[in-house]
Amino acid sequence: MKIKISADSTADLSTELLTKYNIATMPLHVSLGDNDYLDGISIVPEDIYKYYADTKKLPKSGARSTEEYKEFFANLLAEGYDAIVHFCISADMSASFANAELASKDFTDVYVVDSRQLSTGIGLLVLDACDMVERGLNAKQIYDRAMARRDQSKSSFIVDNLEFLYKGGRCSALVYLGANLLSIKPCLEVKNGLIGVESKPMGRYRRCVAKYCESIRQKITNPDSKRVFVTHTKMDEGIAEEVIETVKSWGIFEEVLETTAGCTVTTHCGANTIGILYINDGGFKENQPDKDN
Repeated sequence: MKIKISADSTADLSTELLTKYNIATMPLHVSLGDNDYLDGISIVPEDIYKYYADTKKLPKSGARSTEEYKEFFANLLAEGYDAIVHFCISADMSASFANAELASKDFTDVYVVDSRQLSTGIGLLVLDACDMVERGLNAKQIYDRAMARRDQSKSSFIVDNLEFLYKGGRCSALVYLGANLLSIKPCLEVKNGLIGVESKPMGRYRRCVAKYCESIRQKITNPDSKRVFVTHTKMDEGIAEEVIETVKSWGIFEEVLETTAGCTVTTHCGANTIGILYINDGGFKENQPDKDN
């Protein structure tokens, strides 16, 4: 069986990784005023920073329609694939999953995963699915594995400034003002498919990033050591490099992958947002699907 792995652009996988693993992407809509663009295709994060600097307005993101997903899946199958496993941003954050799931009903072998994650928290599941294609698992087995692992994919970020969150209506004026006065650098974490504030370190951003790294290290209790992501928006010089070197120094992960967050994370959090994303299930060695079943 020839299986295609695909994902919404919210998985934040780099061009190099998409090419290496032959992953198809479905870019989400991003609107700047009256103009509509496709994430990573006709708009990139730098366009968002410029638009905000010029207008003090943030773009709006939107899911692809059911009809667009039908066309996307049909085109992949027409390329000669027998089945598709597609990964979406958490259903609690977007209509993407609902629309893709409805579209999949028109096909026999299209499986749509509600990742319950965002950014490279999705990307980790996508790359694992690619590994399973190489191992010979069928599409249903890959889907079942992803569903079993999704809540152990750990997605979190530390944010330097709440301006984008405030402008986007995701925090109140009081919280925004208080965070600025107290130099709070909130740590955001995905739990149960939703993103919320996990902690509120205070002080200079670089120092808070170091605290964030240490807190993540303490949470890594049963890691899948194959890979970890350091994913970030536009950063002040040297910070991303420091985080990458810190993660490497732990000696836990075989591969430390750096990616730049796409338009979704950029729109929500702005510049100087960085996260360490990993899977905490020990490599999922127990109860793995047998490829002969």
